[in-house]
Amino acid sequence: MQHFPIFLNLRGAHVVIGGGGDAAFAKLRLLLKTEARITLCAPAFLPEISAFRPRVTLVRRPLLGCDLHGARLVYAATEDDAEDARIRVIGQQAGVLVNVVDNLAASEFITPAIVDRDPVVVAIGTEGAAPVLARKIKARLESELPAELGTLARIGKGFRAMAEHLPKGAARRDFWAEFYDRAGPSALAAGEDAVRETLDTLLSRHLAKDPAPGHVDFVSAGPGDPELLTLKARKLLDRADVVIHDRLVSIGILELVRREAQIIGVGKEGYGPSASQSDINTLLVNHAAQGAHVVRLKGGDASIFGRLDEETHALDAAGIGWQVIPGVTSASAAAAGLGQSLTRRGRNRDLRLVTAHDMQGFAEADWRALAAPGAITALYMGKRAARFVQGRLLMHGASPNMDVAIVESASCPDETRLQTTLNDLPHAAAKLRGPAIILLGLSPRRAQQTQTETELAL
Repeated sequence: MQHFPIFLNLRGAHVVIGGGGDAAFAKLRLLLKTEARITLCAPAFLPEISAFRPRVTLVRRPLLGCDLHGARLVYAATEDDAEDARIRVIGQQAGVLVNVVDNLAASEFITPAIVDRDPVVVAIGTEGAAPVLARKIKARLESELPAELGTLARIGKGFRAMAEHLPKGAARRDFWAEFYDRAGPSALAAGEDAVRETLDTLLSRHLAKDPAPGHVDFVSAGPGDPELLTLKARKLLDRADVVIHDRLVSIGILELVRREAQIIGVGKEGYGPSASQSDINTLLVNHAAQGAHVVRLKGGDASIFGRLDEETHALDAAGIGWQVIPGVTSASAAAAGLGQSLTRRGRNRDLRLVTAHDMQGFAEADWRALAAPGAITALYMGKRAARFVQGRLLMHGASPNMDVAIVESASCPDETRLQTTLNDLPHAAAKLRGPAIILLGLSPRRAQQTQTETELAL
């Protein structure tokens, strides 16, 4: 992100436009929506611009340095490259932010496409790369956001001090959600006074409620791609007060968390710094006991090698409610990347999901079944155990030529697929840097092997 989006307070601020033609008029139309003091400087002005006096001040000469005294912004909109460049220099010397119309490289700020439902304002920017796309998004939002949305927001803004009688967190969010989703739009048909009466009634009802008890949702984050989140998971991330997440949850998914939520990382890493399970249990219990809506965000599917039972037992012991939101496990995403099915009639009637993280249970695995011809096994967290896996499988009759596929960072933009055999598994696993799934008994389909063959050639 090159341009950081902010909303600048222009109440009473001085904004200057250099220019009097079509480009200047286009910027003026936007700025007239604000409460800024606006000055235009140019030898001549379009009649449409002159019609806005005395709302705007017109100076009939080229822009000079003295015009920028106390100014917050200046637009160079003369439609003359040399004159716009001169205004840019004057603005920089005066310490005023400069926008040169239709010249992204020379501008210190850009004006986005705007959907105006004052006081609700949606700004759309494409870093100057695709103005046509920005207009397309604007048109879509214009059609989806009702015109009365601004009226509801304005009335709601005036009621915020009253709503502060509700406890912070879920109680206030539930109140405002009910107002904007249902009660407010229904009352608006009867007029603004009806909306204010509805707010009073709604607040009384919510104040009479007992505070909602804390709750924990175990949300499956999937293998990494935010688009693989379930709709339910996405909604819960938007409502959470506290999000406690694993190390492998992707940045893209954490970006979906509500901005006001507290985000706590409790990553576990083999041979590295880790949060203890007892500490994680304590975090869950303590935050929920304070009435928070907690999302425990686990990579992949929460019920597969996620130590879910230990955390739910701790919540049960504390009398705290919880639910589990299933998701896409990494083995499924890895197989999808290979273009393969994890089960196939005539090849394998079962599928083994095995973790190398629990070495005691891992050592006691049914290695003869894993080594059988046609067997398919998804090995989680197995990079460091690759040589051990190879030895056990060979010892129990597996062919050295058994197909093995390794998918690193499954479903993510940097996903890497490796094709190898059991004989070369330790060598292939040594190349891995990110989280990986080892699929024993599978290889990429021919149509998926271009990247694989490139990797093998290295």
